[in-house]
Amino acid sequence: MTPRRAEPIYRTAIVAGTALFRALRVRRIESGLDNLPETGGAVLAMTHFGYLEFALIEWVTWLHNRRRIRFLTKKSVFERPVLGFVMRGMHHIAVDMAAGADAYASAVAALRDGELIGVFPEAGVSASFTVRELKTGAARLAAEAGVPIIPVAVWGGQRLLTKNRRIRLRERFGVPVSFAVGAPIVVEATDDMRAATERLRRTLQGLVDRLQAEYPVDGAGAWWQPRALGGTAPSPLEAAEADAERARKRDEGTPR
Repeated sequence: MTPRRAEPIYRTAIVAGTALFRALRVRRIESGLDNLPETGGAVLAMTHFGYLEFALIEWVTWLHNRRRIRFLTKKSVFERPVLGFVMRGMHHIAVDMAAGADAYASAVAALRDGELIGVFPEAGVSASFTVRELKTGAARLAAEAGVPIIPVAVWGGQRLLTKNRRIRLRERFGVPVSFAVGAPIVVEATDDMRAATERLRRTLQGLVDRLQAEYPVDGAGAWWQPRALGGTAPSPLEAAEADAERARKRDEGTPR
């Protein structure tokens, strides 16, 4: 394992994120943080209900044991002038959606070198606020690198920033955000990757179910609550249909 080096850009980003979340008075509710490994590689497989989960999980992990997470992120993000500089400085890994072999190889190498790699196996924000069908990448990475998958669920982060919703600034103050880190999942190279991925999906949904049941704010009638729990979020079917329509328009080059 490579000795931990000083990374001023990563530390600056953490300081900035901490300042933001403290200014918003985000209320952290945490469980299972001892499942975050103190050393060695692991794939952190996370739920994706909003746009700030990566920063929230980086924040909580840093506060817990000062470990850094390298996220697999779309290549287009790295092409933005300022953000790209920050992403490169934090040693996140660019993913070319048309040809992901290089990113996959880089992630495997980083895992074997003792890094934490962060992935969103749903491959997009779930507007229904339920865990969607997962891609098999997390399981394949863990199996090839010989490291565990650490399931991580976040609930409440969507109230800060998510898709298809304009959230007023005042609504972002004092939001409780719950985190649950599950027990490591070991995937062997000989395992069925689809079966392992379904096991991960069930684990993540189970963690989310618990966080929703214990959440200190009643979500009845709220836009951020799943339809099945009395909220007004789109159903999984409605969300999937809307995503498919947006993808169709994007492919056709028409306005959304």
